[in-house]
Order: sequence, then C-alpha cells, then structure tokens
Amino acid sequence: MPQFKTIYTQPKPVLSVEVFPPKTEHGTQNLYVELAHLAQHQPSFVSVTYGAGGSTRGKTLELVQDIHARFGVLTVPHFTCVGSSRQDVRDYVDQAIAQGAVNIVALRGDPPHGEQEFRPAPDGFRYASELVAFLRSYNSQLDIAVAGYPEGHVECRDLTKDIQHLKRKVDAGASVVLTQLFYDNTDYFRFRDLAVQAGITVPIVPGIMPIIKFSQIQRITSLCGARIPTALSSALLAHTDGSADQQAASIDYAIEQCRELMETGAPGLHIFTLNNGHATSSLVDALEGYFD
Repeated sequence: MPQFKTIYTQPKPVLSVEVFPPKTEHGTQNLYVELAHLAQHQPSFVSVTYGAGGSTRGKTLELVQDIHARFGVLTVPHFTCVGSSRQDVRDYVDQAIAQGAVNIVALRGDPPHGEQEFRPAPDGFRYASELVAFLRSYNSQLDIAVAGYPEGHVECRDLTKDIQHLKRKVDAGASVVLTQLFYDNTDYFRFRDLAVQAGITVPIVPGIMPIIKFSQIQRITSLCGARIPTALSSALLAHTDGSADQQAASIDYAIEQCRELMETGAPGLHIFTLNNGHATSSLVDALEGYFD
C-alpha cells in the first residue's frame, strides 16, 4: 500500500478526508453512505481519529480495517500521546501493522476534558516530536504525518516558535504536515512560507472544515485557536443557526477557499468531515476537476 512519501509525489493534488468512529450503529451507517459517495472521487486516503485519552482506540483500528475492506481506499489511523505510555504506543503500532497499516498520523492530542494543561502519561511523551522520534525508532517502515497550525498552536501563539516546534517533528521523521483548520488563506500562505524559510521541505497540506452549524464551529475554533473572518461570520449569521441556507453559504465559502488554495500550488486538501456527508460531498463534487 502507498505511503505518504509517495502519495504526495503524484502530479495532481491529493484529496484526503478525516472521519471519526461513530458512537451508534445509525451513525456508522450514515458514515458509510458518505464514504460510498466520496469513494467515487478516489481519495488518496481516509484518516480515522483517535478519541480523547485513547477512548476510541479499539474503534479507530476497527474502523480503519472496515473502511479499507468496504471501499478499497487506503485508510490511516491516528494516535495521540494522551494517556499513553511507551508500551501503549508499541502495542497500538503492533496491532495497526498487523492489520496492514503503513502510515500513521501522530499527534500530541488535547488535554483530557476538564484539564487545563497537557500532562504526559507515566513513561509517555510530552511533545509530538518525541512521539514521532519514538515511532521512527520503533518501526522505521511506518510513514508518519503530523499536524501544523497556520495561526499558531493554541498553547504557542508565537508563530515563529511554533514553526520551530513543527521543524522538530519533521526532523524527527514526519513525511507530511496536515494543517489545523483555518478560514483565511493568508494564514496558510504565511505559515507555508515561514515553514519553507525554516528549512521544512515536506508537503504542507491545508486542512479544511466545511461549517455545518455556526454555533458548533464557534466552539471548535475557541478550542483550537482558529479565527473566523468577519466576512464569513456575517454571511453565516444572516441565516438561522444550522439551517440549510447557512450550510449552503458555508459550502460556497469553502469552495472558493479551496479553489484559491489549489490554484496557488497547495499539494492537496485534507477535509475534516465531522462525519457529515452533505457538506463534504458538496465540497468535493464542486472541486472534482482539481483531482481528476
């Protein structure tokens, strides 16, 4: 199966999507309907998130296996440092590789619910760069993606310093950077240029999250430190929260945002679906010409 280092050498932009393990059977069936549609666009990979504190650990690997079997698309598990010792990492990697994994998305993760700061588990890791280095030393054949933050990490608003943190992750062995969501492309362009200046040469893939409900995205951005441009918030607030009209306005914005990114040389798009079929499918359908 292809690895990140080869996926991003292809001549056309790379389409990838991110999903999370549903909590109910109904949610699972809805996700499969979405993926059946998205599979027609031949995404290069689907990534599956790893719940807070490893709460979906088993479900993550189960869903990775199931998506690949059902749709024949490369599927990649996430892993975070939260609540995980070195032995937990070994066990998870061994299980993932036994299922056929050749890639992993390695993240530090957010502090558990109710905690204000991140604390590493006993014999665990404080930083994603440490996790990447450990993964690389434990299994040199596993390819690794890491996160980047176009507006700076919520715990490090100094973008220059945050770029140095990113460089440590890349130097430790990451092959690609998947960015946090953002809604102003100037943030991505600035981040990409600073990364290149710092000597980061791996692909930096913009992460895109179509807005399903304005109140929901307000909560998400407050946690991750991303901002919503005034023009976008005004367009969304002109409609009832969560309405079809609000979703349509957000999808139109995302389409234009993605077109600009594609036309200015972004290596692809990584779409955070929130397991929402309508928004993701509408966006990908409008952009299919870039990925053909």
